[in-house]
Amino acid sequence: MPWQYKIRYLLGQPVGVSFTNGQGTSGVLCGVSGGKLQVMEYLYQSQFALKQYDFRMINDINGFPSCHMQQPLY
Repeated sequence: MPWQYKIRYLLGQPVGVSFTNGQGTSGVLCGVSGGKLQVMEYLYQSQFALKQYDFRMINDINGFPSCHMQQPLY
């Protein structure tokens, strides 16, 4: 499925975004505006940034898988 069709199902969800240059990012998909994808990304400590990525830069978008823990970590 082309990534453009995934947007409506992934809004408000944590996503991984792969770019055409081979790099990627992750964050919460906040919206789409003016041909740009808006992703809230964690910077450090308690700081976040809403970043925008042009559609031409995007190769794919995928939602995060759920966590299936076998045993407690403690």
